[in-house]
Amino acid sequence: MKRVFCICVVAAAGLFSATACDDSTEADRKGVGAECAKVEDCQTGQQCLAFKGGYCGLQGCTADSGCPAGSACVNHVDGIKYCFRVCVEKVDCNANRSAENESNCVGNITFVEGSQNRKACVPPSSS
Repeated sequence: MKRVFCICVVAAAGLFSATACDDSTEADRKGVGAECAKVEDCQTGQQCLAFKGGYCGLQGCTADSGCPAGSACVNHVDGIKYCFRVCVEKVDCNANRSAENESNCVGNITFVEGSQNRKACVPPSSS
């Protein structure tokens, strides 16, 4: 099984930014929301979803119970349901993503099981 390692770096050139490396949820440990180019970049059982920069996660969920803890089943604008990381702010979404492929922490997404004032990390569209 692959393990996602957090590397927190601050570069003078500004290519990387410092992030908190917190493996506190199952979604963190499983790398949900991580950038990918192919399925092998994601942990076992995840797909490299077709978003800009890729998005390690699950497609076709029907309820939050089908998602790793720390993620939730959402109805995306493309008509497909995905397990996306839940968040409070944008920094929660990007420990495993580059600056050019950052996800946004948004509240205007439809959760399968109701919003209950939740937000999710939504990756940039592939176009």
